[in-house]
Amino acid sequence: MIYCVIVYDVSDNKVRRIVGEMLEGYGVRVNRSVFECSIKNRATLTRLQQALEKEIDPRVDSVRCYELCTKCMTKAWSTSHEADPFEKEAVYFF
Repeated sequence: MIYCVIVYDVSDNKVRRIVGEMLEGYGVRVNRSVFECSIKNRATLTRLQQALEKEIDPRVDSVRCYELCTKCMTKAWSTSHEADPFEKEAVYFF
C-alpha cells in the first residue's frame, strides 16, 4: 500500500474540477485541493500520475504527491471532527 498526500494548484476551473473528481476516486478530500490517498501499488499510482499530467498545463498548474512511509503515516493527526488521517474508514483502497 502506498500512502500519500496529493495537492494541486490548477488555474482553470474546468481542469480543477476534473482533477478533483479524478482524485476523489483514489482518496479522501481533506481540503479544497488536498487529498489523502491509500493506493494499492506503484502501477496504480503511475497511472494516476499520467492521467493527471494529461489534464493540467505544467506551465501554470501543479500537482504534487508526497508519499508517506508507514511509520510517518501513523504519526499523522487532525484537530477536526472528521476521521483521523488515513483511518481505514476514511480512505479508498485501489
